Amino acid sequence: MSWRVVVIESQSKLDYKMGYLVVRGLETKRVLLDEIAVLLIENPAVSMTGVLIAALTEKKIKVIFCDAKRNPIAELVPHHGCHDSSAKIRSQIAWEQTVKDSIWRDIVSEKIRKQADFLLKIGCLEQARMLSGYTEQIELADTTNREGHAAKVYFNALFGMDFTRSKECTTNAALNYGYSVILSAFNREIVSSGYLTQLGIFHSNMFNHYNLSCDLMEPFRILVDREVFYGDFSVFESNQKYILWDVLNHYILINGTNQTVMNAIKIYSRSVFEALNDADTSKIKFYKLKKSNYEL
Repeated sequence: MSWRVVVIESQSKLDYKMGYLVVRGLETKRVLLDEIAVLLIENPAVSMTGVLIAALTEKKIKVIFCDAKRNPIAELVPHHGCHDSSAKIRSQIAWEQTVKDSIWRDIVSEKIRKQADFLLKIGCLEQARMLSGYTEQIELADTTNREGHAAKVYFNALFGMDFTRSKECTTNAALNYGYSVILSAFNREIVSSGYLTQLGIFHSNMFNHYNLSCDLMEPFRILVDREVFYGDFSVFESNQKYILWDVLNHYILINGTNQTVMNAIKIYSRSVFEALNDADTSKIKFYKLKKSNYEL
């Protein structure tokens, strides 16, 4: 089972040999491909061989490339995620609009419910009650935008009344980076399941290649929010980025078992696909939060 997030931060050459990723820099290191879930190329001076790229694609390992500021800029997406991707895409195109609207309502409700629970834990009682009220007001497809109203209350409670998501600050840099980590994990799962990331159930921006990923990831954003709220993100450097990547290795409860976030994303995503294909929203498996290290 793949579980490692491997980060390449210095100039090096990456190659493939006998099932291993070989990293040739000042030292030569090897990592078994079967253990890697995500390969993050932080340094633009890193080079890769074609045989390694083919092996990474075959193993469905998510590869993310960063710019000179070490922020994610692109990722490797295989042409074919699974053997029956053509059938999966046909079914995706045929998903009923009313079912998509119902599932989006459930996803938004779950997201706001988790936000309310978190605010309750940190003592923001009034704001938590407001968000709980919003969950009762969500209509089909969230036509009244309860999600947007909840987000304003939620972020102001966490980071202060002068905070906005458009503000240039280390808090937003950390949130955006953390969300890109979660997004990349959903991209990996959607493609490996044979579906298109471009065709969402709610998001439909023609310039967004990851509409479906943006839909599915919503209840998982709070995993990043907790880290940024509790941690020291007065600066945003390599150490802070590693903390956010490690979120994928945290354990949460889903389907009655403890799973890493990476595995939970797989279980949850596949349950959403099953719900869409069978027109049955009850099949969605949402996760439950465990206490973070900061709350112990």
